[in-house]
Amino acid sequence: MRLSQEKRDKIAEQILSILYHIYPQTRFVSNLAEEIARDEEFIKALMFDLRNKNMVVSIKQNPKGIFYSRRLRWRLTPQAYQAYKQHV
Repeated sequence: MRLSQEKRDKIAEQILSILYHIYPQTRFVSNLAEEIARDEEFIKALMFDLRNKNMVVSIKQNPKGIFYSRRLRWRLTPQAYQAYKQHV
């Protein structure tokens, strides 16, 4: 089943809202998918779309500097955080 672009945008807004409220902390896709009750692969695709729009940034290593082999953590970009902050 395909979702309309309007519904995809609303789900992306939910993701951005979650990331805004925990900024500057990060979340894995699995955590985001659990919070908004959606499929992880769908959320992952949305995250890559948001990254292409410079709304989120992917973190490829853990706090100790070790690179993840299969996972990415995500957070808002500082510019997206400031823009979101002005609207809230």
